[in-house]
Parts: sequence; structure tokens; C-alpha cells
Amino acid sequence: MSYAVPNYPDTHPARALAYRPCVGIVLLNNQGLVWCGKRRADKLPGDAPLWQLPQGGIDEGETPIAAAYRELAEETGVTKAELIYELPDWLPYDLPEGLIGTALKGRFRGQKQKWFAMKFFGEDSDINLASHSQIEFDEWQWRPLSECAAMVIEFKKPIYAELDRRLAFLANPQR
Repeated sequence: MSYAVPNYPDTHPARALAYRPCVGIVLLNNQGLVWCGKRRADKLPGDAPLWQLPQGGIDEGETPIAAAYRELAEETGVTKAELIYELPDWLPYDLPEGLIGTALKGRFRGQKQKWFAMKFFGEDSDINLASHSQIEFDEWQWRPLSECAAMVIEFKKPIYAELDRRLAFLANPQR
């Protein structure tokens, strides 16, 4: 792993908590841009950056790829996508001190994420942020992958920088 994973000391209470298994999706359009959504303001505290890529937990008995397709459909309404790349490893992050015991239902120290790159072959009109009862985003944009790290909440920045480093080769319109 080439990026610094935040880590609590051995004696910290977070060490007794597991990482929540999760998936993330880098959805690319024909121009090599990535789908990025603005989280609803009630989903994050204060003035936190609200932009992020689709992601979510893996249900019991669900494979990571099945979770990725489910989360993509739930959060964006997108069903017209195909897998083009899977990161071979899991990318973990720790929650900041103030969120340990409260975020993620207080049961996890952070998340370990399995990331998938998918090619979107629909139309922008196929994107429906209200396709699921739990609406995550209230607006969205296509952006260069390289811009996403600057727009995500601070504790996820290392993950997004790593995604840019490892998946930049996919942001090619000829693909």
C-alpha cells in the first residue's frame, strides 16, 4: 500500500473495533470523466465537504461486485454500467477521533473498501438520485478523477488520491 493509512495506537478504544466492509464505484463516462455526487447536507456534520463517489456497505452473504452494482443503482439510479477494472486489494480508512463510537452506528473504526471502476453506457437522463427511498445525493457532476480528492471529506482524501494514482489510466475517452 503506497499511501498512509491513519492508525490509532494499540491502546486506543478504536483498536477493538473492526473495519466495515464496503464497496466504492468509480463510474466513468465516454469522455473519461467520473460521476461525483454532492451528499445531502443532513448526511454530514457542519461545513464538511459533501462531494464523493458512490459507495456503501456489503450486505451479509453479498459479494463485493454485487454490492457495487446494488449501491450504484440505489445511489444514482444507474443500471447501465459494466465492470472494467477491480482494484485487487482493499483500501482502509480510520474515522477521525470525534466520530469513533458514533458514525457507522458506533460499531466500526472505519471502512475497508473494495473499489470497482465501471463504464457508464447510458444517458445522463438515466441518472436518478431519487431512485431509492434513502436518498444520498442531491446533485451530481461529471469530473476528472484527479479533482475528486480535493472535494471529499478530509479523512477520505488519502483513498481518493490513491484511486487517482491507480485508476488514472482508465480516464481515457478512447477506452
